[in-house]
Amino acid sequence: MPRVSKEACLDELKLRILRMELEPGMLLDEASLAAHFGLSRTPLREILQRLAGDGYLSIRENRGAKVASMDVTTMRTFFQTAPMVYANISRLAAENRTGAQLSDLQRAQAEFANCTSEGDAPAAALCNHRFHALIGEMAQNPYLVAALNRLLIDHTRLSQTFYRPAGPREASLVTRASEQHDALICAIDARDGDLAIELTLQHWDLSRDSIERFVRPDPLPVDLVARKEKDAV
Repeated sequence: MPRVSKEACLDELKLRILRMELEPGMLLDEASLAAHFGLSRTPLREILQRLAGDGYLSIRENRGAKVASMDVTTMRTFFQTAPMVYANISRLAAENRTGAQLSDLQRAQAEFANCTSEGDAPAAALCNHRFHALIGEMAQNPYLVAALNRLLIDHTRLSQTFYRPAGPREASLVTRASEQHDALICAIDARDGDLAIELTLQHWDLSRDSIERFVRPDPLPVDLVARKEKDAV
């Protein structure tokens, strides 16, 4: 493959992780990646370090880079943390948004609605990622946005189950999610922080049960998972 820029490599690896093409916990082969992107090992490792700093990878000395895990312990923390962060981000977005940002959000929602109507689950998950990332930018709070961006990595990976409805009921939930996006845009436009919080929590509850199915098949209790990880050190 012809040499690509470091930014293009970074963006492609992010995309492949979010689309679950690189699975959670997968050990990356640096030599293969370097050959694929036409990069030497040094710039590739710089890219992997950036991805680790953003939460896409974990890197341990002498063990290489792994795609960020989605084990039971991680998912429990995710489900505890996400609604608190999302709700406060939405409130701040309603207070601080600009007109240009609102237009960007409306365009992102139009793309999301199109992807869901076409049944393209990976694209819908990525559009949803973009939608909520834009709300994060509106919030203008670097502490909360850092937490949001980390949450969105796992949320985007998990939510592909939500955007693959198994029947009419699940399909109606996807439609409802798009309607909630529209309502949230209206609340942000009106600078109604309280309503933005309410709608965000409703939106979270709508998809929570579906995306939780991703982790339910794992029968290992949290303390056993932690013990196995400790023993592997």
